[in-house]
Amino acid sequence: MEQLCPALQGPLIAIDGKSVRGSHDGGLGMVHLVSAWHHGAGLVLGQVRTAAKSNEITAIPELLDALDVRGATVTLDAMGCQRAIAEKIIERQADYLIAVKDNQPTLAQAVESLFGDVAGGVRDGRLSQDTTVDKGHGRIETRQCVVTHDVSALAEPGQRWPDLRSAVMIKSTRQVLGGRDKAEPSTEWRYYISSLRADAVECNTKVRAHWGIENSCHWVLDVTFKEDDCRVRCADGAQNFAILRRIALNLIKQDKADKSSVRLKRLRAGWSTDYLQKLLGLQPL
Repeated sequence: MEQLCPALQGPLIAIDGKSVRGSHDGGLGMVHLVSAWHHGAGLVLGQVRTAAKSNEITAIPELLDALDVRGATVTLDAMGCQRAIAEKIIERQADYLIAVKDNQPTLAQAVESLFGDVAGGVRDGRLSQDTTVDKGHGRIETRQCVVTHDVSALAEPGQRWPDLRSAVMIKSTRQVLGGRDKAEPSTEWRYYISSLRADAVECNTKVRAHWGIENSCHWVLDVTFKEDDCRVRCADGAQNFAILRRIALNLIKQDKADKSSVRLKRLRAGWSTDYLQKLLGLQPL
């Protein structure tokens, strides 16, 4: 992976966990892997196995130690909102953008209080704002991103977070189109902290890009590779096969000349020895 991604300066690295649901066996729990996803290249950079989802907190620093993330921005969901993880990211010479929820209640309340008067803050320049509207899959989603670099008001909760420079609020409003019963728009507020001193446009882009690990990696592994249906569970079999699937996904993603889907490329590799050898980096026979 270092040969494929020799420099991580600038890109976004999303870290998230995924369970292999078919790997459980009686009293033995399912295998859970924490993976690092390079958003720009569309590649899995590495993964670490955990005993349970709660152990992502201990697995993430181990994964960071295995990667050269200097200059990158590491994004995590609320499970990774731990000071030790933020310190590890800074130690590895990277920046963080981490979701804040009620697992850090004091910090969550303090961050939310920074955005009590968005309109006034935008007018006087304390807050920067970016709004995007997307239409697709039968719905319209409006995303309002508001960023402040004045984190002094966080006082004691903010002082404990290394190199904290920004707080971010995302207001997401979703309107479902069509249908007999037109639903009312639903609105959700999400909050983040970051070591980046970035404006609202950049933060909005990075927050949304984090979900690439769900849509372009985890979803593909479940739907195309049928990972959750795999019942391999003897010894380290489930973990080994999960790693092989990620290697296969990386190899397929490297073929930029063919615009086919991952599913069709897999089929083609099974039909054509020449194409399979191309994916594996071998010369055709």
